[in-house]
Amino acid sequence: MSDLHSPLLRWYDEHARDLPWRRPEASAWSVMVSEFMLQQTPVARVLPVHEQWLARWPTPADLAAEPTGEAVRAWGRLGYPRRALRLHAAATAIVERHGGEVPSAYDDLIALPGVGDYTAAAIASFAFGRRHVVLDTNVRRVFARTVQGVEFPSASVTKAEREVATELLPDDDATAATWAVAVMELGALVCTASNPRCAACPVAEQCTWRASGYPAYDGPPRKVQTWAGTDRQCRGRLLAVLRDADGPVHRSRLDAAWSEEAQRVRCLASLVEDRLVVHAGADTYALP
Repeated sequence: MSDLHSPLLRWYDEHARDLPWRRPEASAWSVMVSEFMLQQTPVARVLPVHEQWLARWPTPADLAAEPTGEAVRAWGRLGYPRRALRLHAAATAIVERHGGEVPSAYDDLIALPGVGDYTAAAIASFAFGRRHVVLDTNVRRVFARTVQGVEFPSASVTKAEREVATELLPDDDATAATWAVAVMELGALVCTASNPRCAACPVAEQCTWRASGYPAYDGPPRKVQTWAGTDRQCRGRLLAVLRDADGPVHRSRLDAAWSEEAQRVRCLASLVEDRLVVHAGADTYALP
């Protein structure tokens, strides 16, 4: 067993957060919903929406029976609302292909709409205890520092990075599943992107980055997300008007939500193209 396994797994036993999708009674659907919602979104923002979603749609069939617009409405202000459409499409496919039960096999999961390598591996691992390499941003950062001795991983997953993760994966299915979430938790709580808490790290003594004197990142410039004045913010404002309305909304109400006309027109058109918004009339719009 790797020198990293025992101390990190012990740390996780003591410090793991109590999250609803990690509890023994959590359904595979709960895990799947959480994985869609947690993409680029903090846990604190996901928790209330996840609870409301599961209360309203406790199974994939419950969601699939609703119009896609209801999924967008319930998504609220989580951001990246296309995830709501993809989750609805995945729920529909689960009903059509798997009798309404979230499949446990990676190949079946990755064939669902909106499910990529990470999400398929995460669901198989966290919901079904399967042995898979699970590489999210937090896991990649932990491995980059502890094993490769660099502050941050590359922009996209490399072959070498996947090989490192595969070599570190415990042989036993159950241990591998716990390992995957333990590394993720370490990256979320201790080995954070900024101001890592190395004094609290259970594998600090084995960390190559620490032993090398914490060399600063010298790769390509890292993307910094902006919000104010962006198309993302504009789209969010327009969607908020539609989410809060009981029916179709006249264009004038959307005009009032964002003053920059060219940007507003462009963003409204993109929402229609993404099928997040539909024309309800000559000058009215609604959720699908």
